[in-house]
Amino acid sequence: MKLLSRTEELLLLAIWRLQDNAYTVTIQKQLQTVTGKTWSFGALFVSLDRLVQRGYLTSDLGEATPDRGGRRRRMYLLTAAGKQALLEIRRIETAMWTGLPDLIFSGPST
Repeated sequence: MKLLSRTEELLLLAIWRLQDNAYTVTIQKQLQTVTGKTWSFGALFVSLDRLVQRGYLTSDLGEATPDRGGRRRRMYLLTAAGKQALLEIRRIETAMWTGLPDLIFSGPST
């Protein structure tokens, strides 16, 4: 299994958190809320497409909504492979952090 990038991990986690309300705007807002960073739609689309191609997500067009002028939203759902990828990256991160001393900033590292 190929390891997830940090961006891919955050996207999958946002989609898992949003469940049936995971479309590009809500995903972007979730990521901005949690990270405090601005996420461009272009960057999101590229990563979302890659995650769909890798089988970690499915995407489907939702129902047309009047607030979007009748246009449909592309909705994203986490697949079993996406859940497995998240569990694997969590296992790896936990293993890497286990047993390390606390990170305490005491000035420049030498």
